[in-house]
Amino acid sequence: MKGSLFACSLAWLVVLAISVISTANAQENTSSEPLPLGAFSALPENTKPALSPSGNRIAFVQNLTQPSEMSVLTTYDLKSQDMYYLLQSDNEKIKINWFHWATEERLVISARYESKQGTTRFYETRLFSMKFDDQGKEPVNLIDWRRLSRRSTNAYHVPQFQDSVIDWLKDDPDHILVEIDIEVPTVPSVYKINLENARAQRIERGKRQIRDWRTDRQGNLRLGVSLDYDDGEKQILLKDGDDWRTLFSYNVMTDKGVVPLGFGAAPTILYYKAYKGDYLALYRLNTKTGDTEEVYSDAHYDVDGGLIYSTVTNDAIGVRHSQAPGGRYYWDDRLENLEIQLDQALPDYNNSLVSFSDDEMTYLMYAESDTQPGVYFLGNREKGSLDVLFQQYPQITSDKLTAHSKVKMKMRDGVEVEGYLTLPKQGKAPYPTIIHPHGGPGARDYGGFDYWTAYFSNKGYAVIRPNFRGSQGYGYSFSESQMKSWGLQMQDDLTDVTQWMIDEGYANPQKMCIVGASYGGYAALMATVKTPDMYQCAVSFAGVANLKDVVRRSRKFTNNEFVKNQFGDDYDDLEARSPYYHVEKINTPVLLVHGNEDRVVDVEQSRDMAEELKDAGKSVKYVELDAGDHYLSIQRNRREFFNEMDAFLSQHLD
Repeated sequence: MKGSLFACSLAWLVVLAISVISTANAQENTSSEPLPLGAFSALPENTKPALSPSGNRIAFVQNLTQPSEMSVLTTYDLKSQDMYYLLQSDNEKIKINWFHWATEERLVISARYESKQGTTRFYETRLFSMKFDDQGKEPVNLIDWRRLSRRSTNAYHVPQFQDSVIDWLKDDPDHILVEIDIEVPTVPSVYKINLENARAQRIERGKRQIRDWRTDRQGNLRLGVSLDYDDGEKQILLKDGDDWRTLFSYNVMTDKGVVPLGFGAAPTILYYKAYKGDYLALYRLNTKTGDTEEVYSDAHYDVDGGLIYSTVTNDAIGVRHSQAPGGRYYWDDRLENLEIQLDQALPDYNNSLVSFSDDEMTYLMYAESDTQPGVYFLGNREKGSLDVLFQQYPQITSDKLTAHSKVKMKMRDGVEVEGYLTLPKQGKAPYPTIIHPHGGPGARDYGGFDYWTAYFSNKGYAVIRPNFRGSQGYGYSFSESQMKSWGLQMQDDLTDVTQWMIDEGYANPQKMCIVGASYGGYAALMATVKTPDMYQCAVSFAGVANLKDVVRRSRKFTNNEFVKNQFGDDYDDLEARSPYYHVEKINTPVLLVHGNEDRVVDVEQSRDMAEELKDAGKSVKYVELDAGDHYLSIQRNRREFFNEMDAFLSQHLD
């Protein structure tokens, strides 16, 4: 049966001819009342759309609430208007991780599984193949590790990650290349896998501590990235004939690194990123002559994205860079002119080309702004058309949100930190305020739509999202300042940012809360230790509370030395920088929320912190999300978290 399982969903795929994006919000709610909480706590309705090679079909994930809450991998034929439902997941034990059109008829799908050995929780992945109309059929499991494990030196080893595709082999549509550590744990070999029957042929045996393999644009194995887990020595190896030679070598724990991005259409051209002074820049290397040239750099930021390839020429034509106009830099204008036209048509939005047909005539575009939740468009260059495909958050309307301001703030030692300031439409300064540090900490915040920030500002709170020291994108020295420094200078940055908000007249010092997730959760808890009288409340979602325990648990994983390099291994020092060991200093009411199946930050971090706070008679509420992961992937968990946070913030800030 085609397109009948959830027939109501078909309405989102009826394309609507429009001239500007504002048509998508023609029915905006213009009342002065804030939007309901459920508008922000909902998963995006449709995500990850991708075009088939012809451009006649689309695959995407629907997050449904009826007849039950689930995510569904869906395909839609634009010509016949038939819809197929391939796989569904409740996002608990199994999650649709990613998918890719391998051919016009077939998709390759990665699934993420929750696993556990003893008390150690971790993720595993598996790889499947399905035809686009295989509704109701079982997918083909592409990695038969039991059969392949006959080659293994360890009969009990089950490869943790089985979805690492290194080449889609466009000239051989029946096969893909996959790297998988069958013979030796963590040292993958390369296999050619048949997409219909999962037959496997080994192309290259694992060797020389190579953890990652790369191919050129012709599908030939050309690059290996070797890493010693004990001492951090890394080598980028190039295949010349039957031999391998070292292109670059460095130590990941002490040296500025090199990041290979990919080959050009000419197999002798390799693009890579390396540091130009303190900032990552893009270079082009001729592997035959050894000549290197700089392609693109930014005097104030790391070049932070990957290569852009043309599906027609098979060549690299640009690089993504968040600080470049439109977020991209092109050295070939075959797509640049299209982006210029789209930006001229929709000047108030950040527009990104996300998927193309092989002839580049049909494309998908994603548009968003600070106040406009994401909208996907279907474009046709031949017809000159641009049609709405679907919105991610149709309940959130632009009239309720305000734009962010990019601000620069000087810290106590004179270092400048950037951030994004969002002020609410209602009320007047000084506002109740949310200090919202990002996770990572090796990440950073950007402009554009953010559903947490939208919720805060809709509620009437000012929000500051600082890119404190340790954040990525601001150069090597800035990002490396997080090493062994959690709770120190980078925490002081948050204190200084808070004081800046007060000094500038934005924040009411009697109504401030610090709210974060993951590392941001740690920062929120540490703020209650270092500055116990600064905030009226603190919220930690999936936050770290005990650095010593993080280092201790890392001994079960291959990255143990890297964890010690990041956090340190002096237990006295780790205790000094862990909120868990200093609950007696905390005067701030705390909300702790954690998923009990979190594989990134163990749930024991929040459980133990809550117990210590309760034993010390502190004001704390602990909420554990059933089957919850690190990303609020389950609809009921996201709703429960926002309900708890909303009530907590209202109690302390309203």
